[in-house]
Amino acid sequence: MQPVPEIGEGKRGESGYLGYLMRQAVAANRQATERALEDLGVTQPQFLVMTLIHAYPGSSGADLARAAMLTPQTMSVIVANLEKAGRLHRANDPANARRQRLELTEEGLDLLNQSRERVRALDRELAADLTAEQEQFLRKWLVQVAQRHDRAT
Repeated sequence: MQPVPEIGEGKRGESGYLGYLMRQAVAANRQATERALEDLGVTQPQFLVMTLIHAYPGSSGADLARAAMLTPQTMSVIVANLEKAGRLHRANDPANARRQRLELTEEGLDLLNQSRERVRALDRELAADLTAEQEQFLRKWLVQVAQRHDRAT
């Protein structure tokens, strides 16, 4: 029986499938983000949702679930937890009585700003070994990968 190699070795290294290597990188980045936000009491999914609510004011939970690539049920749980913690509130949409808009509270906005500083530091660390051109290429490629797979579904 062969032991599973460390990250960077065997199939967990440069000879591995691109999709697996992306998943491995995403998992490592998520863990780093969780650690960076832990003492603020914010999870990585909560940070994502608060970021989207702030970036796209007035969006519904369904809109945000699509943008975050989460199921509506998962989004509902995250929103309920943020609301319970006083980080967001729901407001009726004046244009559509059946739709609720999600808005950050002052506490939620303050927490988002603190969280952003930490996540931006992680982003700078991620890009530390890249030239500006390499980072731009990587960003473009990642968007293209997501678009290609989104069209395929």
